[in-house]
Amino acid sequence: MRMSSLSAELFPALSTSIHWGIIEAEFRLNDIVDEKLVSNISIIPFVGDQCVVFQLDNGDWELPGGTLEAGEHYMDGLKRELMEELGAEMRSYQIFGQFHCTSSALEPYRAHIPHPHFVRIIGYGDVELVGDPLNPEDGEQVVAVEVVEIDEAIRRFQEQNRHDIVEMYKLAYVLRNEAKQSGKDQVF
Repeated sequence: MRMSSLSAELFPALSTSIHWGIIEAEFRLNDIVDEKLVSNISIIPFVGDQCVVFQLDNGDWELPGGTLEAGEHYMDGLKRELMEELGAEMRSYQIFGQFHCTSSALEPYRAHIPHPHFVRIIGYGDVELVGDPLNPEDGEQVVAVEVVEIDEAIRRFQEQNRHDIVEMYKLAYVLRNEAKQSGKDQVF
């Protein structure tokens, strides 16, 4: 049975407001997208039953995704981010939630994204690592891409006190397994 609501006991970080600098975010478990509010998209990537994580040149581990370019559809943005950050192609993607965000900045991060309210989509999916990360000059610089067991991915994010990412990986792992057991295919 697919989860219909978050358990505050199992997912305490996702069950309360999250602060990312000047952004306050509230996670909602659903796959309904209001495209005019989408500014960012992320993926919990899998290769088989293992997770993919990547490390930036500052030593931090991250999950793939980012801000959309002007006029870019969110799925195209996700495909671009996967190549830039992982050197990967997307094989499937299933949205499982959204962060409804409010920025306290006077102006948007980029002129083309919604402000002050916007949505960051989060999903899980299968990827295929096909090359090295593109590492564009104006983007984050990736120094390592690794395929690891879920427990190892969680450990790395816990070491950085990124409990929001820990819970996103846990939730994606649970939902993906539920979908596999029920025979539901992932979609783009």
